[in-house]
Amino acid sequence: MMKALILQSPAAAVLPSSLAPKCNLLCRKSTSYRPIKVISMAEESKGNGDGTLEKVAIVGGLISTPVIGWSLYTLKTTGCGLPPGPVGSIGALEGVSYLAIVGIVGWSLYTKSKTGSGLPNGPYGLLGAVEGLSYLALLGILVVFGLQFFEQGSIPGPLPGDQCFG
Repeated sequence: MMKALILQSPAAAVLPSSLAPKCNLLCRKSTSYRPIKVISMAEESKGNGDGTLEKVAIVGGLISTPVIGWSLYTLKTTGCGLPPGPVGSIGALEGVSYLAIVGIVGWSLYTKSKTGSGLPNGPYGLLGAVEGLSYLALLGILVVFGLQFFEQGSIPGPLPGDQCFG
């Protein structure tokens, strides 16, 4: 009867010693501990050598992806690619960026066909991120080039023409 009165009463802050638990949270009856085993599914890299190819692909992909985005936006809004720029540098960067994206996707597909999984994650997971961004860029290329072809009847050539920069 006293237990019910104490537990129902909001003013009761302390239990009598006869009703208090005999052990707090720090008290344990079993002293056997098992270590926790942490397993990571991601691997740093499986490549041979020093990973130079991976680093080149990371830098190339991180530079190429925004250039492709800028190029696709310009193509969709103006109907032309990027302007040639000083000494053709911007146009050259655009062309090399398209080749880099196609190269990374090709490397990924080749690796997938041989190993059953894509490219290794690389340092800090950057190669895996570049691989994903390259697939997204390729999807954007297919969509924008398809829309350009259906709206204009063609896509601009790789060299600057009179239609855009004449």
